Amino acid sequence: MVSKTKAGRKGRLIGYARVSTEEQGTDPQLTELRAAGCQAIEQEHASGADENRPVLAKLLKEIQLADTLVVVRIDRLARSVSHLLRVIDQLEQKGAHFRSLRDPIDTGSPQGVFQLQVLGAVAQLERALISERTKAGIKSAREKGRISGNPGLRARDPQA
Repeated sequence: MVSKTKAGRKGRLIGYARVSTEEQGTDPQLTELRAAGCQAIEQEHASGADENRPVLAKLLKEIQLADTLVVVRIDRLARSVSHLLRVIDQLEQKGAHFRSLRDPIDTGSPQGVFQLQVLGAVAQLERALISERTKAGIKSAREKGRISGNPGLRARDPQA
């Protein structure tokens, strides 16, 4: 599949697949991106919270007019609205677009941009709530006299 600008330049669909750890695989994402027609797919093992991802930075530098950056889900690209909007802004400055297959988002239309902002805000809220609940759980455990962390590491057990 190829996108097309008003001037007639045909853009490429470029996939971006990301997982957080080396133990995770990108195969399911690759399958969906290929099925969506991506001619090239970049893969990265990095935390979504880390905004300094070398593969993504290279992709954003090299993307061209009318190209579309495609991801399976928004959280594969960014975990905060601010980061998401910075990436979208970089794409727009180059005359490129963004598409999320499962959300579905396509910045080729004003409605797509709006949906992207709403979904990004929801993802950021979800992450903040998870963090808040985790901190509350740790505080509650401390108040009950429990120590957090791996018991083996606290006991300096070499096998831990």
